[in-house]
Amino acid sequence: MALELLTPFTKVELEEEKKESNRKQIGILGGNFNPIHNAHLVVADQVRQQLGLDQVLLMPEFMPPHIDVKETIDEKHRLWMLELAIEDVDGLAVETCEIERQGISYTYDTMVYLTEKNPDVDYYFIIGADMVDYLPKWYRIDELVKMVQFVGVQRPKYKVGTSYPIIWVDVPLMDISSSMIRDFIKKGRQPNYLLPKTVLAYINQEGLYQ
Repeated sequence: MALELLTPFTKVELEEEKKESNRKQIGILGGNFNPIHNAHLVVADQVRQQLGLDQVLLMPEFMPPHIDVKETIDEKHRLWMLELAIEDVDGLAVETCEIERQGISYTYDTMVYLTEKNPDVDYYFIIGADMVDYLPKWYRIDELVKMVQFVGVQRPKYKVGTSYPIIWVDVPLMDISSSMIRDFIKKGRQPNYLLPKTVLAYINQEGLYQ
């Protein structure tokens, strides 16, 4: 199945729809953010700009709904690193509802909560190409796709294709992962230029991932 990347025409259509309806257009980038790194920020910023969204919210999960539960650190550290990473960055903010709710972070439950709380907002849920293959396994996915517009971004080493309605956005490919950064730190290597300086300084200050 041929994939169509976002075109300027698509962006114009989205902006016209927003202008006509007076509805806010908000993107959501969920994740463990353990820790947040520059690839996360590039994706959030580029999707916001290319789709003309009002804002993109970085939403840390409390407990990922995966069989292989990830090792993670206390949410207070992940939240603070997010705040440091987006300080003085226009158009990016943090959404804490999954941390506040605790328990397993199912996207469907979260989006029911957010759409009921903010009925004047259209949500664009951002996922990496590596997650597209798993969409059929997402909790209540057929209902979820009616509530939000999925936005897919390319990732290195992943070929993508799906029957679900997804807007594909072309962003610079950065082969950076949180696990890579954690591994660097465990081995005594500084992950310079892979994440914001303020976040790395906080990691070193708190002795995280060592």
